[in-house]
Amino acid sequence: MQVLINLLIATLWMFLQDDWSVLTFISGYLVGIIVLFVIRRFLPEKFYLTTVLNIFQLFLVFIQELFSSSILVIRQVTRPRINITPGIFTLETDLEGDLEITLVSLLLSLTPGSVVVEVAPDGKTLFIHAMDIPESSESVKKSVQRFEKMIKKVTRGV
Repeated sequence: MQVLINLLIATLWMFLQDDWSVLTFISGYLVGIIVLFVIRRFLPEKFYLTTVLNIFQLFLVFIQELFSSSILVIRQVTRPRINITPGIFTLETDLEGDLEITLVSLLLSLTPGSVVVEVAPDGKTLFIHAMDIPESSESVKKSVQRFEKMIKKVTRGV
């Protein structure tokens, strides 16, 4: 709702100016951000730019985990003799709700070397297939901890 209010303020700002341009709209959008920031205490939900910043931080964490797991997979694949032990392990999560579970599952599946095969009916246990159990499972556990922390920040504001 705050985004729509901000867009409305930006549009009104643009219409009240003599110049109808993108620059005028952007300046109106910035004015709208300032207005919403000032009246944020009177709005029922939290200020929307904090959620946008948390989403950006989650994206940066994902990019960092993507690179680190890619390096791990490249190191395993480029060995002269591939010595990996693939397997499935379980991982407990304290995320709640379909959105949070789906998001952590997708983020894990997008990182190389691991795929979420199934989620238990209780929604607390993930069955993850890893390319190399001893090495990859520890990396996946660290990634899940980082993802959980950022997902909670985005969805719950914690």
